[in-house]
Amino acid sequence: MKFLAAALLLSSPALFAQQGTTAAQAPNADTSYIDADGAAHITRVIPVPPDLSPEAKKSLSPQVSDAPHPQTLEERRHGTDIWQAHAGDVSAQLYPVNRSQSTLAGVPVRIVTPTANMIPGRVLINIHGGGFNSDSGSLTESIPIANLTKMKVVAVLYRLAPEHPFPAGLDDVIAVYKDLLKTCRPTRIAIYGTSAGAILTGEVAVRLKQLNLPLPGALGIFSGMGDFTRDGDSWAMYALDGLSGHLDPPQPGPHDPEYVGSTNPDDPVLSPLFADLHNMPPTLFITSGRDILLSGTTILHRAFLRAGNDNDQLVVFEGLSHAFWNDPRLPESKEADGIMARFFTKNLKP
Repeated sequence: MKFLAAALLLSSPALFAQQGTTAAQAPNADTSYIDADGAAHITRVIPVPPDLSPEAKKSLSPQVSDAPHPQTLEERRHGTDIWQAHAGDVSAQLYPVNRSQSTLAGVPVRIVTPTANMIPGRVLINIHGGGFNSDSGSLTESIPIANLTKMKVVAVLYRLAPEHPFPAGLDDVIAVYKDLLKTCRPTRIAIYGTSAGAILTGEVAVRLKQLNLPLPGALGIFSGMGDFTRDGDSWAMYALDGLSGHLDPPQPGPHDPEYVGSTNPDDPVLSPLFADLHNMPPTLFITSGRDILLSGTTILHRAFLRAGNDNDQLVVFEGLSHAFWNDPRLPESKEADGIMARFFTKNLKP
């Protein structure tokens, strides 16, 4: 899975060299043709939603070429690391915290704690995003939540694909969770993540049930999915930056083969949509109207509801792109972080 809309901000406009669709070529009217198989061939002119904050409107306005802009894995990881370090520092300015690095069960982790009044005995496990092949969230997903909840956050720096396909990253998170169970009750632990981390959050919950280990007190699935056998509708409509940038037509076959590896795509741990989802912890699902994983998040939420998990919540933000909360400066990001923090505070036992 390619990930990280925010990382596109690192790309110099010169790299696009005026390639792709120009203003003169851009459609100014809606078109729609449905072929014999039901596939839609469409163009749409979509205004910016008027109720977005000025900051969010500005974030949707950069003119990004729709020409292909391939990256090597090394380039992607390097750019993501630079962006994440900078965005983490911005987050820490808005949400003061203490930061350190350590290992748990032999797995490298970041430890993020509030600067004062930390609630003892409660721990949040963050599983960062980054398309399973880079770290684009261990700071931006952890710093605001540690500050707002007054709880310790352990961000797991799990092994990455393609060098380490499924279930390597899953095994790392399970190992950290088991280590924390030695000193913390499961009802005082929450597991959450964004994008790849959201997907892993669902996978971890299913795997814990299989292992007959106690489930955590809450889950957070923020722009994720639970089915590697296919891509949802939103994958065909949105790029990582929503309606801007390059987008390839969807291809048949399993989603993200580099992460899937040799595992059957409908394996119930890899794809929790096919798992027994009864008696899951209270789970918060968050996505947005122009999110590449909008379909995946809402489909998995419905599966949780069908299994009788009535304490779940789904929040969909209007008009914003994938994992927009990775930009901590947006008012909508602050709202999303607040929703996440209140959910964990409410659902973790004292």
